[in-house]
Amino acid sequence: MTQSLRPPSVPLITVDPYFSVWSPSDHLYDEHTVHWTNKRNSMVGLLLIDGKPRRFMGKVELDDTSTYHEPDFLEQKNVKVEPLTTTYLFEGEGIELEVKFTTPLLLDDVELLSKPVSYVTVGVRSIDGTSHSVKLYVDVSKELCVHSLDQDVEGSTTQIQNKIVAMHMGTKEQPILKRVGDDTRIDWGYCYLAAPQSENLSTSIQSYQVRKRFLETGSLLSGEVDGLDVPVMAAVIDIGEISEEQSSCFLAVAYDDIRSIEYFGDQLKAYWRKEGQSFEEMLVTAFDQYDQIQKRCDQFNQLLINKSTEIGGETYKDLASLAYRQAIAAHKTVVDEDGHLLFLSKENFSNGCIATVDVSYPSIPLFLLYNPEMVKGMMRPIFRYAESEEWQFDFAPHDVGCYPKANGQVYGENKLEYQMPIEECGNMLIMAASICLYENDPKFARDHWKHLSKWATYLIENGLDPENQLCTDDFAGHLAHNANLSIKAILGIGAYSIMCNMLNEKNGETYYQMAKKMAQQWEEMASATTHYKLTFDSLDETWSLKYNLIWDHLFGLNLFSKEIIHKEIPHYLSKQNKYGTPLDNRNTYTKADWLVWSAAMATEEGDFEKMIAPLWRFLHETESRVPFTDWYDTVSGKQMNFQNRSVVGGLFIKMLAAVESRGSQDRKANERNFISEL
Repeated sequence: MTQSLRPPSVPLITVDPYFSVWSPSDHLYDEHTVHWTNKRNSMVGLLLIDGKPRRFMGKVELDDTSTYHEPDFLEQKNVKVEPLTTTYLFEGEGIELEVKFTTPLLLDDVELLSKPVSYVTVGVRSIDGTSHSVKLYVDVSKELCVHSLDQDVEGSTTQIQNKIVAMHMGTKEQPILKRVGDDTRIDWGYCYLAAPQSENLSTSIQSYQVRKRFLETGSLLSGEVDGLDVPVMAAVIDIGEISEEQSSCFLAVAYDDIRSIEYFGDQLKAYWRKEGQSFEEMLVTAFDQYDQIQKRCDQFNQLLINKSTEIGGETYKDLASLAYRQAIAAHKTVVDEDGHLLFLSKENFSNGCIATVDVSYPSIPLFLLYNPEMVKGMMRPIFRYAESEEWQFDFAPHDVGCYPKANGQVYGENKLEYQMPIEECGNMLIMAASICLYENDPKFARDHWKHLSKWATYLIENGLDPENQLCTDDFAGHLAHNANLSIKAILGIGAYSIMCNMLNEKNGETYYQMAKKMAQQWEEMASATTHYKLTFDSLDETWSLKYNLIWDHLFGLNLFSKEIIHKEIPHYLSKQNKYGTPLDNRNTYTKADWLVWSAAMATEEGDFEKMIAPLWRFLHETESRVPFTDWYDTVSGKQMNFQNRSVVGGLFIKMLAAVESRGSQDRKANERNFISEL
């Protein structure tokens, strides 16, 4: 793929489900920046170059119906999205401007990952052989700390340890953890815009009209602020005379949410606060470690780019780079009362559920590669709820609430007919076994053995030929005799047999043989001439992506015949539309995560690239300018629903599969070596 990917929406600030800023356009100055929900989260970047005003980020005027003429922009020459960094390059008026957005979501450093700080680094140099005088303006609007503009805010500016000038702004009401739902923004806590203290720095909190004042005067001085105006936190850095050598500076945008999650009645703080560190202390550390953090992020970017290119090609590298930050930032990292890490996802633009099992399941390849503790953090809330008196079923729950309240399942009003019994039992067993294998330690399974055993029994009794029920693809409706769901049940039992063996339980072989027999029955029940059917009772013409089958390879179980994949992959390619292979024969939409899982099972040279190339094309061409959607139409290239979901972590399954294909007899040592390379 020689063409550069044009992301449908470009990640700028990606910290958690609330602290989020994206650019939904080809150029950073084409539109206002937005929250992942596509509600406006305005940030503006301006320059005065030898006194001439130029715009490089966002729009000055908030009222889109206004006749205000936006200032000329500095022409954007390039945008590059790497796993941890987005870099824009602009040129004009004899200068080159580089603007780099970095959120250090390094999975091997949970404390750093959990800190709600994102950096904006600006570099400027002369490209016409003469010096130029440059002033930089950056602001952050009140929109980052309110759900709606009718909420009143207040703010102030402080100096921290004579090192940092920090402006902060938050609602007057401060309804901590009160608002629950899907299409929501945070309206408690305080948003910060901070910069290193310097005589060249000036700051102000006032009406967004200060943008125009800067363009006219080069300063932040202003008269009375209209109380109805949208206030912004604005910073001006007088960079001074620049030459051909780049001059650089940075700012940080941060968020103090005070309390992050309500967890079975307890209001929990963010993970980084676990040792009692204050927000100001955390911010000082973030500034002191700026150079070190940038270096670590640059190194990680290059390593992941190189490894993903080696394993899956240029197309795959672009997908992995775009998915990485989104997958992590769809979670919040906290600790429970016992000090255990919780990694809680929000089911974005689906229903807002928190810690959804069938959202965790597709995301885990990324986290298994870099830190399996994060997968434990996804599962702990489910085990806790399953152990409570409130959960009355003998299968696994779907979720533990609606973000940010994790007080118990809300999906389907807890009515039996709206549950996903086979789906969630299989997911929990596969996830638990993956942790045990990738840590080479069965302790996590031992800690939850009662429920894992119960759910394995449920699958044996109900999993081979599922009754009419929902699966994770619940948008497609109820389905009986679902062949792909049956695969999940069989592999869930196989996963349980692995854990039995690791724990020296006597019945490990018994469960394995049960799963093996069920797999043989499955092949007979699902077989069609050239492929395998959608449901056991459907016509031979029906088909579906059998994405769950990937775990048979990853776990080395060999429950299913290799012939299945040899038939399925060519069939998927024969059904491919412009933007990919549909999920099944019932509709033309697909799921990006399941498409890549299916592609990762390909054994013929080039088939993986053939299957994912249309996904790259979709992202590059779609008119749906939203963060990476996992549910879209393969004919029109339009988003169906869902955006900014954690499930894109599933795209890393190809890298996870590469761990398994190296041929070493010592699989665990092989994995450790592979992960250390990453």
